[in-house]
Amino acid sequence: MRALLLLSLILAVPGTGFAQTTGKVFDDLSMNSEILGGERKYGIYLPPDYESSQRSYPVLYLLHGGGDDQTGWIQFGEVLHITDKAIREGKATPMIIVMPDANTGRRGYFNGPKGDWNYEDFFFEELMPHVERTYRIKGTKRYRAVAGLSMGGGGSFVYALRRPDLFSSACPLSASTGPLTLEDTEDYIKKRGGEQATKAELKAYFKRNSTLELIRNMPEEQKDQVRWYIDCGDDDFLFEGNSLAHIEMRKRDIPHEYRVRQGGHTWTYWRESLPEVLHFVSQAFHQY
Repeated sequence: MRALLLLSLILAVPGTGFAQTTGKVFDDLSMNSEILGGERKYGIYLPPDYESSQRSYPVLYLLHGGGDDQTGWIQFGEVLHITDKAIREGKATPMIIVMPDANTGRRGYFNGPKGDWNYEDFFFEELMPHVERTYRIKGTKRYRAVAGLSMGGGGSFVYALRRPDLFSSACPLSASTGPLTLEDTEDYIKKRGGEQATKAELKAYFKRNSTLELIRNMPEEQKDQVRWYIDCGDDDFLFEGNSLAHIEMRKRDIPHEYRVRQGGHTWTYWRESLPEVLHFVSQAFHQY
């Protein structure tokens, strides 16, 4: 009887050696940004053993699409349930997932053409240092990955293409790959709420934020610095940019995984993609 009573007391008290069986998500965290001039929201997933351990964890930056915010992957992407399941089944290593808001003030993950809204600078200079100080994150390239859907897929492409020194893996899903040509750039910016830009500003924006242009101009020594997993449905309206990115990578002999599954530009498709993303990034986080 005493043993049963002791066991029941242990089970009732948190932090007594029994691991938490589910992770936790917080979708309304905030930080101040001097670069963007105000408060910025972000969400976070903490793995099941975060509170019961003292270890540090790999991190996945998971970017939402246009029209969503930091709650998108939590509410519609079911990141808690899917990640818990992947960890429990041994398909993914425990990791922290950071989901920033790129929908407030101006939509998008890039610096504006006029330099008046520098979200990318905020991401690298303020957000990443903030979360990697606040949470027990392994702040090195090997243990850092980026993924995202649609607009966030475009962010994943550009961030990893521009900063291959920071990410071990990148997983663009149904990605908006930016303007396909210089002539498309003005319309591309206008659709995202940007102001009219000069020809010189449009050219600079295209060279800096077109996925295809960045792939074409990738230095030879960077070709194998990032592990790529690209996924886009066969009925997705963004198929052209993703297909062209795959073709351009093949031409340049850039190693990558390219997946086309049945489906469109929907949360049903992305919820099915997320377990594969978690498994793929975990392969870099693991020791073999």
